[in-house]
Amino acid sequence: GVWLQESGGGVVEPGGSLKLSCTTSGFSFAYFDLSWVRQAPGKELERVASVHYRGAKTVYADSVKGRFTISRDIPGNTLHLQLNGLKTEDTAMYYCTKAGWNDALGPAARGQGTQVTVSS
Repeated sequence: GVWLQESGGGVVEPGGSLKLSCTTSGFSFAYFDLSWVRQAPGKELERVASVHYRGAKTVYADSVKGRFTISRDIPGNTLHLQLNGLKTEDTAMYYCTKAGWNDALGPAARGQGTQVTVSS
């Protein structure tokens, strides 16, 4: 079956950086749109970034544009999210999901998540 596992979260000060990774298996990684989403306590799931399988076109939420970068390691079946210039409002559980920017998130496969906490 489809399997996704996030890693790389942690506690950082405002302005800091992290790189999240999502290792995957069970599907043809190179041929699916993939996304990072996040959920802060008491808030709804929020789309953060997506990469289209064809041409690697990327889409970002306005709140992270210019600070976050989504990328794929196709041979390694791994999705990454580079987080720079972190803000306290970026604190959330981050998930990778087998879904594109306009796909429904509910039924989409995703991992267990990795916690990002931005605090001074």
